[in-house]
Amino acid sequence: MLVLLLNDIPVYFSYNTVIMDKKASETVNFINLDNVKKQYRSGDVVTNALRGVSFDISEGEFAVIVGPSGAGKTTVLNLLGGMEALTSGTITVAGKCISGFSLRELTAYRRFDIGFVFQFYNLIQNLTALENVELASQISRDPLDAAKILDEVGLNQRKNNFPAQLSGGEQQRVAIARALAKNPKLLLCDEPTGALDYSTGKGVLHLLQDTCRKKGITVIVITHNQAITPMADKIIHIKNGVQEKIDINHAPKSVEEIEW
Repeated sequence: MLVLLLNDIPVYFSYNTVIMDKKASETVNFINLDNVKKQYRSGDVVTNALRGVSFDISEGEFAVIVGPSGAGKTTVLNLLGGMEALTSGTITVAGKCISGFSLRELTAYRRFDIGFVFQFYNLIQNLTALENVELASQISRDPLDAAKILDEVGLNQRKNNFPAQLSGGEQQRVAIARALAKNPKLLLCDEPTGALDYSTGKGVLHLLQDTCRKKGITVIVITHNQAITPMADKIIHIKNGVQEKIDINHAPKSVEEIEW
């Protein structure tokens, strides 16, 4: 027990409390992959999609996982999103070892903690833009206002349009709004500009970068486009199922400065 006098009034502190507070104040990585391996089996054929991937990502970072087709990028994203089970290794997100989760725990993890943005939008065609976003917010613990999020992504005037009435870039912005409406801890983006033209793709990347910087959400983008890596805080190069190298970018560029 430690006793201090504050204005002649004794104040008591427990040593255990001090120690616990010190541990709580220590910073830890938000995401950690430790020697992650993933095998796919088809009969007697074994495919090693990941052969021992290890990296860390801090909370609020904008990270890009880059590599050629077939390198294992999407497998990493699927494992991080709780959509697939790894073969060996560990994955920790926000202090929880998700690689040890049960199916029930993985469902809750995907539902409450993760926002997904895919290459081909995956919008429900008979729902309006607003209804697509509202659908995602209805399954969340602490959702954001769907109309407000659509306004933030520049689609306030298009919220009552159906996906077929929207351009590709507008549909991708609806998909991002849908992911953000869940108020996720982690935003996972699988080739989010792959189906878009140059100008529209830059607009989508600008939105993702703003989401990370202004909302403090950890954003991970996988891509084969090396040109967008200067906008990231961390670049993880994947090749043949392993991380080839990891670059730390201390001065990320804005999307407007990037050309490809």
